[in-house]
Amino acid sequence: MNVLFKTLGFVFAILFAIGAVLQYNDPDSLHWIIVYGIAALVSLLFALKKVKFVVPLVLGVFAFIGFVYLYPSDFQGFDLNDGDIKTVELGREAFGLLIISVVLLVFAFRVKRTL
Repeated sequence: MNVLFKTLGFVFAILFAIGAVLQYNDPDSLHWIIVYGIAALVSLLFALKKVKFVVPLVLGVFAFIGFVYLYPSDFQGFDLNDGDIKTVELGREAFGLLIISVVLLVFAFRVKRTL
């Protein structure tokens, strides 16, 4: 694995860990702390070359399914002034899952390529 992907693994591990910590004030905080914590752990394991192809692949697919499920039909943006707070919150959560999905799927295919 080249230095770029190893660095990306560490960077996303840190970013997802920060995301997990910032969820403490969310009404369903435990759920999101676990989601971002798992993404951080898988990113760290990717950077350390300790993850198998199937782990980020399956978690990335589940995160994408979560994105599709949570995406509000009347998405109004990310700012609270853009619309209904419930719709804005669902949009934020959905796009968080999309970011996790893209990152983990890239990691999965990078692991597969190096096998």
